Amino acid sequence: MRKILITNDDGIDSSGIHRLAKAAKELGEVWVVAPAHQRSAASHSITLREPIDVIPHDFPVDGVHAFACSGTPGDCVRVGGLNVMPERPDVVLSGINFGYNIATDIQYSATAGAAFEAAFQGYHAIALSEHTEGNHEVTNACLMDILKEALEVKLDYGQIVNINFPGCPMSEFKGVRRNVTVSRKCLFVDRYKVVEEFDGGGVSLMVDGIPNRECEAGTDFEALFDNCISFGIVNNIG
Repeated sequence: MRKILITNDDGIDSSGIHRLAKAAKELGEVWVVAPAHQRSAASHSITLREPIDVIPHDFPVDGVHAFACSGTPGDCVRVGGLNVMPERPDVVLSGINFGYNIATDIQYSATAGAAFEAAFQGYHAIALSEHTEGNHEVTNACLMDILKEALEVKLDYGQIVNINFPGCPMSEFKGVRRNVTVSRKCLFVDRYKVVEEFDGGGVSLMVDGIPNRECEAGTDFEALFDNCISFGIVNNIG
């Protein structure tokens, strides 16, 4: 039976990881090792100078072995495959993330970072994300077929399958756009706002990006704003 390790960066109590684990149960034996708390934008970071706690955790999907981890999503993949599971996983699924992981935002994404760690460890790696504000109709309708397709993709060293689901209703869904490239644009144009000024000239800053809708043809970015699922391979370093 296929051995599947699932993680995410929204935390083990996120609805996205519950929905993913429920679907993955139809495809193999499922283990979940996920952050105890929100760890978005942690990228591919790992913990080196402090212990990592891994604790059994109640999980709403029957038959899934679930553990909460004090570390990053990258740590979850490492300890999950090397220590928690009795055998190394065949597949690592990261998600379903609350928010798109496309374009230049991929470099910050801990959803993608966990998948890249899985690829580094030699596992078949798939990252999955969806819109923050839309409904889940497309995700729920297409998830199983998309997972089955992603499992069959041939990946080279350091590569992951990166999948994003649009937040539109099924009546507006326009299909799967495969072999998309990674846009060089960004979802938000960077800026920070001052939230507090300190004596002596210091300031407290909070990210306050400006939404961007400019994108190149054939990219992951374009696919989603055309109400398509974006399905493509992303390369890590190496």
